[in-house]
Amino acid sequence: MANTFKFGNGNWAVKDGYALAYNDENNNFKPLPFDFTRASSATTLNRQGLIETVGSGKPRIDFLDNTSGHLLLEPSRTNNLQRSEEFENSYWINNGVTITANQTISPDGNLTADLLTGVSGGFAVVVFSTWSSTNKVASCFAKKGSTNLFKIANVSSGGGGVTFNVESGIITNTDSGFEGTMEDYGNGWYRCIAIDTLGRSGTFSLGVTAASESVYIWGAQLEAGSYATSYIPTEGSSVTRVAETANGAGNSTVFNDSEGVLFLEAAMLSSNPNNSTFQIDDGTSTHRVRIRFTTTTNQINGLLYSGVSGQPNINYTANDVTNQNKVAIRYQVGQIDLFVNGTKVGTSTGNATPTGFDNLSLGTEGKVKDLKVYNTALTDTELQNLTS
Repeated sequence: MANTFKFGNGNWAVKDGYALAYNDENNNFKPLPFDFTRASSATTLNRQGLIETVGSGKPRIDFLDNTSGHLLLEPSRTNNLQRSEEFENSYWINNGVTITANQTISPDGNLTADLLTGVSGGFAVVVFSTWSSTNKVASCFAKKGSTNLFKIANVSSGGGGVTFNVESGIITNTDSGFEGTMEDYGNGWYRCIAIDTLGRSGTFSLGVTAASESVYIWGAQLEAGSYATSYIPTEGSSVTRVAETANGAGNSTVFNDSEGVLFLEAAMLSSNPNNSTFQIDDGTSTHRVRIRFTTTTNQINGLLYSGVSGQPNINYTANDVTNQNKVAIRYQVGQIDLFVNGTKVGTSTGNATPTGFDNLSLGTEGKVKDLKVYNTALTDTELQNLTS
């Protein structure tokens, strides 16, 4: 049994702006062994608990909800709000509040968070004609001021919104046609997320629920899709974070065509990601063994493919793919076995005879904590222990 390739293992570091992976075999940090691309900057939550910007072409290790860190991979998204932090700017329309700029330390460690205080009327700052059938995922960082209640809303006719308690981390009200979640960024800051599931057009609103109430706010975002992605700062125009890819690891001497194991510990960004695939292949789609998180809710797919009929294929419905799951696929000529979180969940046989494996690729999205490749077919007991 030989562990021929691995990275991650839940231990990460960042040096000179580049994400590094810990290799516990020789107790030394090494660069991620992938051809990584992202033609734009992007943000991440660093080990110190602060949001930082990572330059173009550099992978991100994110520590949100994970003290050991994970490699963050995201699709392309655009923040359509043009002044994401400057709520005193005339871009934001005052609807019954006062904005006092730069009143407390923001999630990026700078004195740039604003205080929003209700006066009368709508108790909010708004941007007209921003919600749409496409741009329907809203978010903003908020922290308790004199009140712990903060609301993100579509204040156009027939809209609604989500009210968040930014002291307890609990959503207190969700109007019809909305979904809400909260992410704890520490130091009293929560990222509040409201999704208009009906995709209605309208006016974006950030506010409190009554006069004289105040909350601190920073980092507003409105994006397309069905879930919120990492924060994209803007300073006068919309900004796009380009999609990331990570592939090209290994060579033909690393991988065994006839048998082996691909192991993955990762969480998806949504319960039905866009076919995020982690696979060993021959550099094409002709020969491959893969673990895929499909567009079907919480479904994990295992596949061995060699361009002929009768391919081994397994579909398994997990409890929640947005949590960290340990998944392993054991492949042999004509057969695969899929293990998830300590349990063998399926076996499939067919006619696939893979050849030419020389490449390892990461999925299009996800929070990857660990990835390993073994060039021998581990036993059931070994795989149960590995994925437990």
